[in-house]
This record gives sequence, structure tokens and C-alpha cells, in this order.
Amino acid sequence: MEILIGYGSVVLLFLLIVFVLERTRPKAASFSDYATGGRSFGSFYSTMAFLNTWLPGTIFISFAGFAAAAGVIGYYFVPYSLLATVLMFLLAKPVSVWGRTFDLRTQADLLGKRYDSKAVRVIAAVIGIIASFPWVVLGMQSLALVFSSLSFGAVSAGAAVFIGIAVIAVRQIWTVRFGARGIIISDLVQGVLSYFIGTLIAVGLLVWLVTNGHGFDEVNPAFFAIPGPGSDVGGLYFFSLLLTGTLGGWCWPDIFVRLFSTRSTRTIQRAATQAAPILLVFGTALTLLAIAASTYPGVAEAPDSVWFITAGIGGVVTVTIAGLCVLAATMGNVGANLQALGTQTANDIVGVMRHRRVDNPRVGQITVAVITIVAAVFAVFTTTSNNLIVLALISYQGILQLAPTLFFGIFWRRGTAAGAASSMLVGFATAAALQWFYPISIPALGGLTSGVVALIVNAAVYVAVAVLFPAKPVERARVDGLYAVLRTPDAATVGAVAPSGTSLPNAEPTTEPAR
Repeated sequence: MEILIGYGSVVLLFLLIVFVLERTRPKAASFSDYATGGRSFGSFYSTMAFLNTWLPGTIFISFAGFAAAAGVIGYYFVPYSLLATVLMFLLAKPVSVWGRTFDLRTQADLLGKRYDSKAVRVIAAVIGIIASFPWVVLGMQSLALVFSSLSFGAVSAGAAVFIGIAVIAVRQIWTVRFGARGIIISDLVQGVLSYFIGTLIAVGLLVWLVTNGHGFDEVNPAFFAIPGPGSDVGGLYFFSLLLTGTLGGWCWPDIFVRLFSTRSTRTIQRAATQAAPILLVFGTALTLLAIAASTYPGVAEAPDSVWFITAGIGGVVTVTIAGLCVLAATMGNVGANLQALGTQTANDIVGVMRHRRVDNPRVGQITVAVITIVAAVFAVFTTTSNNLIVLALISYQGILQLAPTLFFGIFWRRGTAAGAASSMLVGFATAAALQWFYPISIPALGGLTSGVVALIVNAAVYVAVAVLFPAKPVERARVDGLYAVLRTPDAATVGAVAPSGTSLPNAEPTTEPAR
């Protein structure tokens, strides 16, 4: 009976999402529409799309488990997420205006335009795809804990892995069909479940714990200390985590492309201000729950299961809802990743190789489908391999190496294509090599992580090339022209209209009122 409740709820959630998508029928009229969702979404859709992409299902598993095993250092994802919303606010105008003016579809597309370089565009695309792919596979595999818990012991952990992979793979049928528009519409449903209802569950369980002998005074005092000078990981380790999360977060293709799907600069800025309090409340509640639960029976032995172990306090219904929260978050993150990687492959690799702009949305559908199938196959055949986890850790430090090219390119005019290409390659190679030998931190450098050390080298190369080999007058004039566009009113605030034949449920008015 319990498994019928658990698995039956998954079927109902799946059917609800499919119903919403089929009811709105968000079909793409062009490849640009497929990649960006028509640049037509209002602030609440944009907020939920950002959250459902930014916070993966593993936030309830690995991140909560980190806090349950190590204490307040597990809270690090909250401050870096809040800092990321500040960057989101600052990125809003250049990304939104350039994206609409030049029909930019992906992060690599924007970099190619900024530097007027196919090499920069392809390198950025390849780094983004290589870095993201292991996380897509791990996201598929992470549902094993969900389906094992929702079976209430009726399904083995090994079988649960394959069930999870099958469910998330089937879910991508609608990702392939509808592209970014379908992703964002489903993010609204999935985000409300994961982060609104998830917060209520976390707060309720936290209240039960602190009133039933598992208050914070029972927690190991070491849990309330952040590693400082003289610690095993080094005094700069926590700083490295924050910097990597803040800057690296906007280097992921699936996160960055969310900026292209919004209606205007103001919409992105409003989404950033709406996302910040949700991140703060949700992240704080989840982390405090995990820390308080560190003294609850079974958590110390299996910290990654803290969300489900504590949900068991509320019985079958609470465990079921907790599992749906993880599933919804995973579907949002994996779907966004696959859609972004597929469109980036089509737009910035296939398109560049064919020397022409991709216009047919079917090209995007094919590449998304191929990457989904490849990821599912990898997920099935690497379920017992630790090498994928090693690659994922390396890739996280590697994606950070897009930061100088991205942020200097947007906020500094002097950067050049030669500096961008060389810095990305040097940074990525340095990060991969250091991560292999120093998987946690580098004690000799005060606890800096491999990615941050590589980032310093990366930025130095970028700036050195820009200073020693400055752009020619023609190139400087071209870049000045790009920035001149930013001084004009944002066309998206005046009259952005969804492509004909599509509709957005409860869409905001096209002209947004001033705040």
C-alpha cells in the first residue's frame, strides 16, 4: 500500500506537468524561440525558472547531507546564491539588450558576438558542454534515493537507480518537443512544489526536532565553526567555496540562458529581487533542519539521507511529499541542462561548422534528443563508477574558467578575442590538473581550491593579453558600438510579444509599471 502512495504520487505529478504543458502547447516557431522561449516571460515565471535551474534536486541530498555531516559550512550555498542574484541584477541590461538586439540564443553566442570570434564561441560552448555533462548524468542517478525512499523498502537501491533514470529520461520527451518555453512553464509547477512546499516541510520538521530533544544545544559545538587558518582545509577554503559558487554559477549554460528568456531588463531585475528572499528562507530552513537533525538516529551514519530520514517523522505522506520535492527540483535542473546543452551544441558548434545561422527548431530538438539518450546511457552504465564523480568535481572547477571571459567581456571594453581564448584554455587546463592532485584544497596556498588558483592564472592571462596586445582601432570601434546599444531604451520594456500561435498562462502585462 505504501509503495502505491509513493509511486502513485510520482505518476500524478508527472501527469500534472504533462497536462500543463499540453494545455499551453508551447511550440517553438523558430530555433531562437526554441532556445529562449520567445524572450516573453514575466518576472514570476523567470524567478521560478531561475530557482528550479539554480537549485538541483541534490540540494536536498548532498547539500543537506553536507550540513548534517559538517555543520554551518554547509550553509555556504545560501550566501553565494544571494551574491549570484546581485550579479543577476547587474547582468540584466547588457544580456537582455544584446540578446534581443542581436538575436543571441546562448551564453557562447553572446561571447562570440562580444569578441567577434568563432574560436571564442566554440571554446566557450565546448567547455560548457564538457563541464555540464557529468552533472546531468549524476542528476539522473541521484533519483535513486527518491525512488528507494518512496518504495518504503519494496524496491532495492540498485533497481531504484534504473527507475529514476527511466523516469527522468521519459520526462525529456517534453523538453525535446517544447524547448525553453516548455522548461520555463513546467518550472513554475516544479518550483512551487520544491521550494515553497519544501520550505514548509523543512520548517515543520525543524520545529519538531527542536521541541523533541534535538535542539541546537545538543549539536556538536564543532558544527558551528567555519574552517579558519590552521585548519586541515586552510583558512581560505570557505572563501573559495563562495567565490566559486558566485562567479561559477553564471558560467553554467543552463543558468545563463535563463536571462535570454525574460521579457526585459526590468523583468530580470525584478526576478532577481524576488529570488533572493526565497533562496534565503528556503536555504536557511533546509540547513538548520540538517544541522539539528545531526543528532537524530540514523543521520550520522547516512547524512545524505537526512531529508528522508527526518521526513519519516511525519509518516508516509510527509515522506512522499518530500520525495516529490526532490523529484521536481531534479526534473527542472536536468531538463534545463539538457535543453541548454542541446541548443548550445546546435547553435554554437553545428551552426559554426556549417557557417550559417541555425533557424529550424528541429535542429535543436534533434541535438537535445541525442544528448538526452547519450546521458541516459552513461547514467545506466556508470552507476557503480566513482570516476564520474571525479570528473564532475573537476568540471565544477573547470566551468569557473569561463568567468574572466564572461564578466570582463561584459563589464570591460578592453578584452580581446585572443585574450579570451587563451585565458579559457589555460584556466581550464590548470584547474583540471590541480583538481586531480588537490581535490579539496591546496594547503600550501592557504586553502584556495584548484578552481580559484586557476581563475587567478586565467584572469592574469586575460588582462596581460589585453594590455600587451590591445585591440586595433576597428575592433575598439566595433565594441564601442555594442556598448552604445546599451544607452538606448530597452526595446523589451516597450512591446515584447510572444510568437504567433503561442500563449502564456497568466502572463504579465507587456509594459511593466515602474517600481
